[in-house]
Amino acid sequence: MPEASPRVVVTGLGAVTPVGGTAAETRAALLAGRSGITALEEDWAQALPVRMAGQVKIDVAALLTRPEYKRMDRCGHLALIAAREAWEQAGRPEADPERLAVVIGSGYGGLDTTLEQTRTLDSSGPRRVSPHTLTRIMTNAPAAWVSIDVGAKGGARTPVSACASGAEAIAQAADMIRAGAADVVIAGGVDACINGLIISGFAQIRALSTRNGDPQSASRPFDRDRDGFVMAEGAAILVLEREDHARARGAEILGVVAGTAVTSDAVDIVAADPAMQRRVMEKAIAAAGLGAGDIGLVHAHATSTPVGDRLEAGAIRAVLGNQVPVTSTKSLTGHLLGGAGALGAIVMIQALKTGEFPGTGNLDQPDDGIDLHLLRETVAGQPARAGIANAFGFGGHSTALVITES
Repeated sequence: MPEASPRVVVTGLGAVTPVGGTAAETRAALLAGRSGITALEEDWAQALPVRMAGQVKIDVAALLTRPEYKRMDRCGHLALIAAREAWEQAGRPEADPERLAVVIGSGYGGLDTTLEQTRTLDSSGPRRVSPHTLTRIMTNAPAAWVSIDVGAKGGARTPVSACASGAEAIAQAADMIRAGAADVVIAGGVDACINGLIISGFAQIRALSTRNGDPQSASRPFDRDRDGFVMAEGAAILVLEREDHARARGAEILGVVAGTAVTSDAVDIVAADPAMQRRVMEKAIAAAGLGAGDIGLVHAHATSTPVGDRLEAGAIRAVLGNQVPVTSTKSLTGHLLGGAGALGAIVMIQALKTGEFPGTGNLDQPDDGIDLHLLRETVAGQPARAGIANAFGFGGHSTALVITES
């Protein structure tokens, strides 16, 4: 009889988002319905068709040493700060360095540095390019820096799967623990690319909201009047651990990554396949050893695009019916791209543990074509023991994470 795979538990959470500098601050803001989306006041943004975003408000430089700040792109800054928060909450678990790993996904990596140093090269010549350029622009830099910070020698991996990157990182980390390759894995996602290129690119394909005059109402998942998503930055990091390892050291278990699934549409580079969105949820639920009736909350990917929200709603309806509460906190944070799926997992863990489910902001009138039990505001006292967090990305990347209460 083969030995059962170990359960994968969560012992630490860290987040740096437009609504809070920590996971706790982020949760409090989401429960209160506070938006972190604001107008872009920088000069470079004034000629753009979209002039709003979800920006991290904390003083990043104050939380890092001067060498750390200089040697990393903002993407690395945010990931390291969030990872340190999660690591501290987990109690800085002792583990064999070769059984301690890091998996941090990102869609775009150090894009800000790429643009900044390209401008320097063009205006001032090659000798003015920073010697830190290459290590700042590497998409794997956040995972590498975190591995150096904690001494993880069991691997520093970087899934690059667009907006599913952070969720896929958690799935990879859980797979490592179940396969016996690691005892502890720091996992999550990050992106920090609020710049003219990325905003213009998404604007050109009409993916972004253009409600420049009212930023806080711009992101409105599932709402009839939604017109696109709002760009945001941030990091969300979790400490995953083999259950017996966590219990042996007396760690508080915050939740369980009970089942994960990763699929690819293999249809179109941008358009999503709702059949595979259904399939990835079904596979994750089966991997958790659960049935559709066990799911008590869905944190939808739902970015606020007219087509995307409707497709996902149909997939959720097909798998889970229309009685399960569904929310999307992107209404308040904006879309963290590679960090979004990991933040969804954190929101789910916090919701199941406390019974407080954050609502979807700006949901004034649900779209007629969306038949779901949508949460418009925070509800408390919910007894759910399992939930699912979705993440989808350009390229046909789909990831679903089934989280259960400890």
